[in-house]
Amino acid sequence: MSIKHSITKTIGIDRPHEEVFAFLADPANWPKWAVVNVQSIEPTDDPDWWRMSTPLGAAKLGLRANTEFGIVDHIFDDETDSWRVPARVVPNGDGAEFMMTFYQPPSLDDSEFEAQIDLVDIELATLKRILEGGLADVTA
Repeated sequence: MSIKHSITKTIGIDRPHEEVFAFLADPANWPKWAVVNVQSIEPTDDPDWWRMSTPLGAAKLGLRANTEFGIVDHIFDDETDSWRVPARVVPNGDGAEFMMTFYQPPSLDDSEFEAQIDLVDIELATLKRILEGGLADVTA
């Protein structure tokens, strides 16, 4: 049995966890915060999948959200690979913690994987800024 290389990213957000979850569980919001990887997104005929434009071309996003457990697991599929990303929103006092775990796909060597994961910090900082600025800022 082998274990894949993984990295977990976490950020605290000073908003109620229900609001953070609701924002993340709507793929239409992803271009607002996932600014490195998602240029645009639109629904498909299959309610489980969204069509995306990314810096590397067309891709699909499959979101598996569960309100009760704060699950926002997602699958990112493009021409080169498929990333399955477990993600959670959990309460932390009056705020929330958002966590995502990334597993290194076979198509990326260690340095490429680390470089891609470092870009997630930009997206998480954007998410925090947007949500802490107030939901009125993100619904436009």
